[in-house]
Amino acid sequence: MLSGSIPMELGTLFELEMLNLSDNNLTGNVPEEIMKLSNLSSLNLSNNRLSGGGEVLLNIGGLKNLQVLNLSHCGISGRVPASVGSLMKLAVLDLSKQNLSGELPMELFGLPTLQVVALEDNHLSGNFPEGFSSLVSLQYLNLSSNAFTGEIPTTYGFLQSLLFLSASHNRISGIIPAELGNCSDLQVLELRSNRLEGQIPSAISQLSRLKGLDLGQNNFTGEIPDELSNCLSLTSLLLDSNNISGHIPDSLSKLSNLSMLNLSSNKLSGAIPSSLSRISGLKYLNLSSNDLEGEIPKTLSSQFNDPAVFAMNRKLCGKPLGRECANVRRRKRKRLILFIGVAIAGAFLLTLCCCGYIYSLLRWRKKLREGAAGEKKRSPVSAGSGGERGSRGSRGSRGSGENGGPKLVMFNNKITVAETLEATRQFDEENVLSRGRYGLIFKATFQDGMVLAIRRLLDGSIDEGTFRKEAESLGKVKHRNLTVLRGYYAGAPDVRLLVYDYMPNGNLATLLQEASHQEGHVLNWPMRHLIALGIARGLAFLHSVSMVHGDIKPLNVLFDADFEAHLSEFGLDKLTIATPAEASTSSTPIGLLELDPESSEWEEFLLGVKVALLCTAPDPLDRPSMADIVFMLEGCRVGPEIPSSADPTTVPSPVGES
Repeated sequence: MLSGSIPMELGTLFELEMLNLSDNNLTGNVPEEIMKLSNLSSLNLSNNRLSGGGEVLLNIGGLKNLQVLNLSHCGISGRVPASVGSLMKLAVLDLSKQNLSGELPMELFGLPTLQVVALEDNHLSGNFPEGFSSLVSLQYLNLSSNAFTGEIPTTYGFLQSLLFLSASHNRISGIIPAELGNCSDLQVLELRSNRLEGQIPSAISQLSRLKGLDLGQNNFTGEIPDELSNCLSLTSLLLDSNNISGHIPDSLSKLSNLSMLNLSSNKLSGAIPSSLSRISGLKYLNLSSNDLEGEIPKTLSSQFNDPAVFAMNRKLCGKPLGRECANVRRRKRKRLILFIGVAIAGAFLLTLCCCGYIYSLLRWRKKLREGAAGEKKRSPVSAGSGGERGSRGSRGSRGSGENGGPKLVMFNNKITVAETLEATRQFDEENVLSRGRYGLIFKATFQDGMVLAIRRLLDGSIDEGTFRKEAESLGKVKHRNLTVLRGYYAGAPDVRLLVYDYMPNGNLATLLQEASHQEGHVLNWPMRHLIALGIARGLAFLHSVSMVHGDIKPLNVLFDADFEAHLSEFGLDKLTIATPAEASTSSTPIGLLELDPESSEWEEFLLGVKVALLCTAPDPLDRPSMADIVFMLEGCRVGPEIPSSADPTTVPSPVGES
């Protein structure tokens, strides 16, 4: 950790582009010489103990190329100087956790490239700054823990790129403007601890990407709008300490991603909807200090057994409050009456059955005495033979139940062979995901919602002992870009199963085919770069553990729910009896002559040729290892000449000429 003052000699480094002295124990003033480094693009002095007021920033206008300015938590006080408005290339401004005061300069609102503004934990004052609404590139705005007053401007609805807006712990009044519903990309809205009033606008339901909504400690009235259930991405909903009335909407149960729900210290009434227990990911719930009534749903009380969750609701009863509901005694009395009635009815039926049995027994004995034919039908010999057959049948059934069979070995989960058969519908043809050289792959959907991929190897596999040993070894090969073996089953010689994670987004071959029909909009350059990087990482890991894939092709590159690439079809040769190698590719690319030179397939072929020339250089020492390829791909970035939304079929390949 550095200490002392910042050396002024740094001001002689005229070609310096980045200066990061954060998280140290530096003191004193910032040398004026540093403010003359015109090539500086990033300046980070955060988390130090610098002295001086706003004069530290007075000469900052000389840093014409500055893009990132981070002076967070470094002891600066005074006003934000107007010279900040001269940094026309500034994209990130972080002046948080200081002692800054006064109003923001108007020049700050004229920076066209500003994307991140962090001014929280200061003493800034004045009306809520409307000037930020002119910064159409703004994505992050944090004005919390200051002394701003006035109302939220309706012009903030023009900030289409805004992702994060926090103005908590200020003195803002008025209502939430409905125009905020136009900020379609907004993910976090925090307005806690202000003086806002009125109803919660239903326009918030238009924010389909909203994940966090915090409106606690204000003066909101009215009911919770049902339309909030349209914000399906919501993970945190905090409406505590307001004057909200009405019932808790049953529609909140549609927020399946919700993990935090705080409705405490309001005027909510009515019963607690039992549907809240259907929110499987709910970890925090607070309904205390309301006017709720009735019995707490048992499914909810078993999930949240802390009395504080439901406290200060005088008309609530049941667990975990330990307060018996008024209708519980009536239910107990009804149960007792029902039990007595059932007992009497049961005794009556039992009496009838006994009488019927005695009557039948008497008639049977009478028939025995009356005829010889009836006596032969009931002879001891016949009965003995029948009993012997029944005994043999019983022994056979019991033996099959006791013998059992080989178990399904799972490294993490606990599932049985019977559950697997049910999940694949007895390996029904409709559940086949793919067919490969090693057998069929089935989709297995279990009753608890878990989905796995089950590979059934071809007949004629190796013996059971060797299979188990090789499967255990293969299960230890784990990497984020490989399909990891989760379990195996070795039954009869013709039944060998391998259990993998289910990859819901298909394979690279299908993705490339979709891209060719949609003019490259499915696979932009950043996505292709991530796929190539994932494949290279997976191969590099296999090579590091002395394994060779041997069959790299688009069909063997699978995608999980996050579209991360996973290599499959590796390490299976040792689990099957050796057969003549099947060529995965031919010496001549089939269909190459049919490709349109202006199509995405032609671009992909040229890209493959370039990579092949690089990896098959005449001198082996010139060829890169997979680790080198991973390093190159990790260093590769989509440059300004190729935007992330560009059509890959109409821009130059990011791979350099070999």
